[in-house]
Formats: sequence, structure tokens, C-alpha cells
Amino acid sequence: MIRFESDYTEGAHERILKRLVETNEEQTSGYGVDPHCERAREFIKKECDTPNAEVHFLVGGTQTNTTVIASILRPHQGAVTATTGHIAVHETGAIEATGHKVLTVPSADGKITAEQVKEVYDAHWNDVTHEHMVQPGLVYISHPTENGTTYTKAELEALSKVCRECGLPLFMDGARMGYGLAAPDSDLSLADIAKLCDVFYIGGTKVGALLGEAVVIVNDALKKDFRYMIKQRGGMLAKGRLLGIQFETLFEDGLYVDIARHAVDLAIMIRDAFAKKGYPFRYASTTNQQFPILPDDVLAKLKETYSFSFWEKFDDTHSVVRFCTSWATKRENVERLVADIEAL
Repeated sequence: MIRFESDYTEGAHERILKRLVETNEEQTSGYGVDPHCERAREFIKKECDTPNAEVHFLVGGTQTNTTVIASILRPHQGAVTATTGHIAVHETGAIEATGHKVLTVPSADGKITAEQVKEVYDAHWNDVTHEHMVQPGLVYISHPTENGTTYTKAELEALSKVCRECGLPLFMDGARMGYGLAAPDSDLSLADIAKLCDVFYIGGTKVGALLGEAVVIVNDALKKDFRYMIKQRGGMLAKGRLLGIQFETLFEDGLYVDIARHAVDLAIMIRDAFAKKGYPFRYASTTNQQFPILPDDVLAKLKETYSFSFWEKFDDTHSVVRFCTSWATKRENVERLVADIEAL
């Protein structure tokens, strides 16, 4: 079986594994204050052009989202996101478990707009009974979104502007950020994201690392006591250097960008093969996630050789599925899939 159902089916890039073995018997301080973590922080701050940012390493995406959001919100506040936002649909109520409501707005493609944020803000504060309702306290987006779509620089600038006007911190989930940056139509850089967001994270788990996410806090008001929050939420890894070594390897010479581009290039091959056969797509994704709408009999045929994710029923005879590539996807497997698509 050739697997295309997610971008975390493999372990870690061989260079990361090699570095972990090479440094295995080093003796370092724990809890993320070792030389490897410090060097990784400097690489990331340089790439983001944010010398004054704080960089923290956590284990996984859900833990990162809950820690960041809980550190920002007051007890009476909630997080504004799309109805398809990861914190709303794929984290088992983790945000609600911290005592904070997820405030969703409709979205056709996974993105939210500056106008929607302003509407949520105004609707709350213009209601004379607002003190009886959950107050919007931050805006959560992901890049790419749950549906593989990406924000343009203009869209992010507009979101950033309205968030700052309303006093709402803008938090970007970057679990798949590498694939978003590598998208052929992307006009965003890490430096742009750092300039326009208050806090974001760079995903490692889905982009070459064995595990780990790098939280970048740009807004000074959000930095205070964040390590306390990491510890309280169970995210302060005693052997923190294991995370630092991985991000050090990913960012010291552009490996992060290179492996993300590899995944996106292969995903575009899959997209083009389905498009050439005339199959439509549920979302206009140019990242490593592709969402073709396929007849159910075609899906049955493809399932004989490939695994992929069911997304939703489109109608009685068609389904939306997701084909997902990763940093480790082999070109020969994609070429085989393309040949099988052409033969349908």
C-alpha cells in the first residue's frame, strides 16, 4: 500500500536522525536552555528578521495551540476562527477544555477575512448585553488552512490591520507552514508573517522533524511568563535539546524550505493528473494537500493500491478525498499514481 493520507506517516529526515545520533552522548542543560536550542533560536529569528522575538520549542500542534491560546486569553474570552479551523474541528475540544470558547465564523475555503473579524468585534461590543457573552480575545488562523488554502500577503495585511485596530492578537498556526511558503503562488515570507502576526509557530512534526513546533512570539505583551505556561501545560521537555537539534538542522542551511518544496512539487503533479482527467477539486489548493472530487467507483479502484483520506460526501455518487504528500514522499510513488490516474 502506498500511503498519501497524511504528512506525518514517516519518521524524520535522515539528516535530523544523523544529528541526533551524533549528539546523543553530549551533556547539556535541560528544558530548552541548551546550546542547540539557542542556536536554533538564532537561525529562526534571522530567517524571520525578528531579532527581538522569543522562540520556544513545544512537542506537538495541539499542545502548542492550547498553550499559546491559554496564555493570551482572559477567562471570559474566546478565540475567533473559521468553522473549519483546526482548533474548532480537529482538537477534541482542547481549547474549550482550557475554559475558552472557540468563536467560529463561516468560511468556504478555510480562510477568514478582515471584514469578518470586524463584524464579530462590532457585534459583541455593540450589543448592550455584551458582558453576558464570551468576549472575542484573539484571532486564530492557519497557513495553510485545514483545506490546503493559503493567505496572500494582502489578505494577511488586512487581517493584521483590523486585529491591531481592535486589540485582538493574531495567532497563526503554522503546523504546515513550510508547505504554505513553498506553494508556487505564495507571496508570503517568514519575515512577512513575523511582521504581521503577534505570535505564530513553525511546524516541524509535519515538515521533516520527528516531533516539535517552534513558537515565535513577536508581540512583547505576550512574552511575559510564557515558559510558566509551557511548564503548566506539560510542554516543557526535560531533554529540550532533542527539539533544538531538529530545528537547528532544519534551519541552518535551508533544509526546511527544500523539503517543503519537494512535497509541494509532487502534490502539484497529482493535482495536474486529476485535472487532466477532468476531475474537479473541492478547494483551490497549491500546497501539499489536494482535494479531488471523484466518483465512488474510481475511489474503489484507487484504494486497491493507495491510501488517502476521506473528506466529505459531495453527492450520492461522488466523494471529496485528500491526497497528501510530505517531505519524504518518493517521486516514483507519485509517478505510479499519476500513471494509474491516467489509466482510469
